[in-house]
Amino acid sequence: MIQNFMIGSQTIQPLAMKTAAAEKTGAADSSQSFSAYLQDALSQVADQEQYAKEMNNKFVLGEVNIDETMIASQQALLSLQLTTQVRNKVIEAYQEIMRTQI
Repeated sequence: MIQNFMIGSQTIQPLAMKTAAAEKTGAADSSQSFSAYLQDALSQVADQEQYAKEMNNKFVLGEVNIDETMIASQQALLSLQLTTQVRNKVIEAYQEIMRTQI
């Protein structure tokens, strides 16, 4: 699981923490909270990729060491891979539902 880390003044929380917060909302808001959850997850992935890019630029300038740069890059890579796999599973589930005969 990807741990918390700082991007500027923002803290990125693991997705499990956001899930617990989303479960506290009522059933009527479930579709809105799910879409908000997905939007937050995608924005976190984008933030992690931006942070990795910033760390790479700082490494080139000699402001950070290779360890910090590689950790940021691997976290962004893992987040992107997780997002891709979740997307693939959702598409697969949708296709399976569409193949189901009534």
